Amino acid sequence: MLASTSKWFHRIIMEDIIWKHACLRDLQVPDPGKVAFKWINLYAAAFNGCHSYKFRQQDKHIDWMRIGAFSFDSQNALLTENLIPPLKVLKEKTTEKMLESNGCCVVRNVKSGIWIADLQLVRCPVCDLNTCDGTMQVLDARHIELFLSEGYQDGSWDYELLGSHNEKKQANGASAGIFDIKHLKDRSTSAVLDLKSWVGKSNDWQPKAMITSYAVAVNTNLQENEGLHVKFHVMKSGKNGEIVSIRMSEQLQ
Repeated sequence: MLASTSKWFHRIIMEDIIWKHACLRDLQVPDPGKVAFKWINLYAAAFNGCHSYKFRQQDKHIDWMRIGAFSFDSQNALLTENLIPPLKVLKEKTTEKMLESNGCCVVRNVKSGIWIADLQLVRCPVCDLNTCDGTMQVLDARHIELFLSEGYQDGSWDYELLGSHNEKKQANGASAGIFDIKHLKDRSTSAVLDLKSWVGKSNDWQPKAMITSYAVAVNTNLQENEGLHVKFHVMKSGKNGEIVSIRMSEQLQ
């Protein structure tokens, strides 16, 4: 609106440094350095109300909420369904074994920079019945540049399954977390693991989320159940490219 008042204001407001400042300010993240797109386009991609299910699988989507933004300073991430400290990186195990035994895994070659995190509620993929009330919770994180990338827009980039974990006993909550391994010992990461400070009371069924500079986590308390099935997906920028999106989906057994 300000840019439309005069040519002078238009020239000033359209300076990329203005939009960079606005983006970092409103997302509350540090400067990521070099980016591949203009900051005005990155700002629009972050704040225009779009999420990943608007582009694909719209028929499965029910509801969503924006959690916020965080950063990857390194290119290594810990994905875990267990938010009980201390978080451990078991380097000697394969991804499949880590998921089977601990419900967590390490992924490498993650695209560093600013990431956007959403919590999605989607229909359970076990069946295609429109009358089915089954729902699935998804922690959905993406690099801020994803929606502007040609490979995402033309559909050549897609999600691939890293593995899954079955918990065949009562689960008190559906939890998921994404952490920058470089910052696992940061004080801000400890705040994510202080569940009493942000997870709702046992009879509160509303989803809760916690986000810090280098981590994001969600939790939804559950009623009586027979366990959880958790899947871990990533999207790469090409066959051997960097990881640009991460999904952790949780459905009741």
